Amino acid sequence: TKLILLDSLLQENKMASGSQGFDSFYQELKQVEAQDSTLTSSQQIDRLLKPGYTYRNLNPFEVLQVDPDLKLDDIKKKFRRLSILVHPDKNPNDQERAQTAFDAVKRAWSTLEDVGTRKAAMEVVEEARGRTKINMEEKRRRLKREGKPCAVEEDDPIKFKIAVNILTMKLFADLERKRQMNEDKISADAKKKREKELEEEEKKEKIKEFEKNWEESRQGRVDSWMSFTKNIGGRKDKEGGKIKEKKSKKFSPIGFRPPKPKPESR
Repeated sequence: TKLILLDSLLQENKMASGSQGFDSFYQELKQVEAQDSTLTSSQQIDRLLKPGYTYRNLNPFEVLQVDPDLKLDDIKKKFRRLSILVHPDKNPNDQERAQTAFDAVKRAWSTLEDVGTRKAAMEVVEEARGRTKINMEEKRRRLKREGKPCAVEEDDPIKFKIAVNILTMKLFADLERKRQMNEDKISADAKKKREKELEEEEKKEKIKEFEKNWEESRQGRVDSWMSFTKNIGGRKDKEGGKIKEKKSKKFSPIGFRPPKPKPESR
């Protein structure tokens, strides 16, 4: 449970704030725990399908409502209880939404069950914690410059966890967007590569078809050439001799050429 999970934080808060602050902190935690434990099936489905759930449910700890530092066995118990609540068979009047919620719960458990993916998820949480602490220090410096008390709201352990949780979801969302961008880039590159391959294949097919047509028309070209050479090699008459070409008459500009005079004989 969350009360057990945050035991170390409770002890730290007790040492720092005294008995009155500790009691207030403890009561607030009990209220949060009681609210979570009384969520019905429909309420859990609504929680898992809030606006923006596509990115919200990337955080497996948020989906299962568990502290990142919780032991795997305890996470498994929470997963089983939650999976029963949102199972489509238990919600016959809302099976489609229940299936979506159930898939989110199952995916979150798969992420935390695997050692590698759980380690990657914890790295995101640790980065969120580190950034939150840096933001707190920046707020303190700003308050100090303004001459105001240096206490910030994240000094409250619960508000600190809320800030970490919000930033964790943002980091998960950023990672998902980067993954999608890389995936889109890979898809675009693959599409360009495929288009180039298809273009090369089409070019090869055209060359292949041209060569095939050229080869099939070879005999026709040979026959045509032989026929042509026979015709220009000299035409022959019926007896096998070459036909003498008639000389064309020369053109006379006066239209009539008188006969040449014969020499007189004496």
